Amino acid sequence: MASEPERVILTYEDLLQLPNDRYRYEILDGELQVTAAPSTAHQTVVGNLFFLLTGHVRRCRLGQVFTAPLDVFLTDITVVQPDLVFVAESRKEIIFPQCVRGAPDLVVEVLSPSTAQTDRGGKRQIYARHGIPSYWLLDPDRCEFVAYALEAGIYRQAILGHDADKVAALPFPDLDLHLEEIWGWDS
Repeated sequence: MASEPERVILTYEDLLQLPNDRYRYEILDGELQVTAAPSTAHQTVVGNLFFLLTGHVRRCRLGQVFTAPLDVFLTDITVVQPDLVFVAESRKEIIFPQCVRGAPDLVVEVLSPSTAQTDRGGKRQIYARHGIPSYWLLDPDRCEFVAYALEAGIYRQAILGHDADKVAALPFPDLDLHLEEIWGWDS
């Protein structure tokens, strides 16, 4: 009887050895995830949201916003690269020169056809398990914004917005986001 091959568990040290190319590498519970460079629609949404969040965060001195690629080290075998990351000023000690070490206050994923299933499933579970209080999912194809809030270790949908809706979600309840600006309709 043939035995199953032993599962190889990758670590952050393994991740650091991978090439610096057009691919994004993450380790989800020890398994390597590789995705191609994002599309222009994806980059438009990430760029527009980064611009809006960074302006608010700087004006209010709330902390720091980062955009991918940036390693978020949750454990030695779980290192992710969300599209956007926010770390509150009160928790800035988790920001290191090479990565964020620990759970940020917000992670944002912008869906692509190649990442949607992972972002809605496995990564969402990982983010909840590691105590990330706010998780936003943006779908450029459907012009949909979903904000999740962590409650008792599980994400519950807190906000749902479409098209040109105006939304405000934790950790920025005082920031009105006009979704048409994020989708790039104003350009």
